[in-house]
Amino acid sequence: MSQLKSLTPKQASPTLLIVDDDSTARYGMRRALDGQYRVLEAESVSAARQVMARENPHLLLLDIEMPEENGLDFLRELKSLPHSPAVIMNTAYGSEKIAVEAMKSGAYDYLSKPFEVDELRLVVERAFEHMAMAAENVRLKRQLVSEGQFGAMIGSSKIMRELFDLADRIAQAEVTVLIQGESGTGKDLIATEIHRRSNRGKGPFVALNCAALPEHLIESELFGYEKGAFTGATAMKRGKFELAHGGVLFLDEVGDMSLSTQSKLLRVLETRRVERLGGTTSQEVDVRIVSATNKDLAAEITKQTFREDLYYRLRVVLLRAPALREHREDLPLLVGEFCRMLGEKHGRPTAVISKQAMELLQQADWKGNVRELKNVLESAIVMSRGDTLVPEDFSTDFLRPGGGREVASGDVGFLATDDYREARRQFEIAYIKGKLREHGGNITKTAAAIGLHRQSLQEKLRELEIRAE
Repeated sequence: MSQLKSLTPKQASPTLLIVDDDSTARYGMRRALDGQYRVLEAESVSAARQVMARENPHLLLLDIEMPEENGLDFLRELKSLPHSPAVIMNTAYGSEKIAVEAMKSGAYDYLSKPFEVDELRLVVERAFEHMAMAAENVRLKRQLVSEGQFGAMIGSSKIMRELFDLADRIAQAEVTVLIQGESGTGKDLIATEIHRRSNRGKGPFVALNCAALPEHLIESELFGYEKGAFTGATAMKRGKFELAHGGVLFLDEVGDMSLSTQSKLLRVLETRRVERLGGTTSQEVDVRIVSATNKDLAAEITKQTFREDLYYRLRVVLLRAPALREHREDLPLLVGEFCRMLGEKHGRPTAVISKQAMELLQQADWKGNVRELKNVLESAIVMSRGDTLVPEDFSTDFLRPGGGREVASGDVGFLATDDYREARRQFEIAYIKGKLREHGGNITKTAAAIGLHRQSLQEKLRELEIRAE
């Protein structure tokens, strides 16, 4: 049997607590498990609390039906604790429906009375093996963090390791998180990994980009709507809050949300209840909020474009994703990983970078951060004739003085235009054309790179009369 790796000196073997008001049942379970485990007993929930105040059992064998307080309520209480023990529920024959409810509330497994001794031993052994595997998984995750890896993100610099360590520690806590950083710094990757490492990791992860949708669509996406709520609402639609029930809702670019929508979001965060558009009743939602922004929300509060009360609701914990220019020492590591990953993607698994090309990358501004680095390398790998990337493999926009920017320095004619709408149109044309060139005219790749849906980019191309060649 696997032994837990987190045992204290006081607990030389795995410890379990039997909580049952039936002394005969407790005696039988103790006799079956004594010797292999350290066994404690409690005849009630209140007695179990006293034992747990003195001891730290790894596993509870918990009866459902007990006088005063029942086991199911105690299970929910235990699962609200930061480091709760595993629980196996004991239930009377014919109460399997209640046992299934217990499993949904966080129990590891259940046993129906009367049960065989071998069955009891097997379920307990499997529970401890499961805990040992979970403990090893946590250890490996912590090792990756110390070595400079957090999910899909890598970085061995001090600033990145500190970010990974903080993100790893808050993942297990039921706190609201705000991730602040420039575009392209990996805020979405941090949010995804926080969800994966949290107690809600098996629940849904639902994301909404607040900057990608018009104001009138954000509310229907967040809160859902009833059939007939507005023209075109031909069927009921559940909103992101409902879809994220039991999991995490990621609000990307939350700083772009209108004041009206901010007010409604604040109300949901305060009440934990959501009402669909056109509806008359509200329903409770259990959702952890992780949000991200590339704006300085404190400055937006001063400009009265962001609510101060919502800001403090969202930033219980603040994570700052550093710009690439703040950790340039990670460039060789990032370049090596991207060359490996993108080389495999495009059939060039041996792609490496020359010393001259690496020096070129080190000198770039990287206004688009890690996302821009990835796009530049992908373009170079596709355009290169050999397995070694040289300066000539990079796009002309990147090679020109002041290159490595989101918009090339030669595409600024729109600044001389007096009419705002015409200047915006010229900027969009220059920007989209440049991004299409970087991705060889591939609309799907370009849309993914600039954070648009493919259909939205196609509509923009038609609007601006741009041909993707």
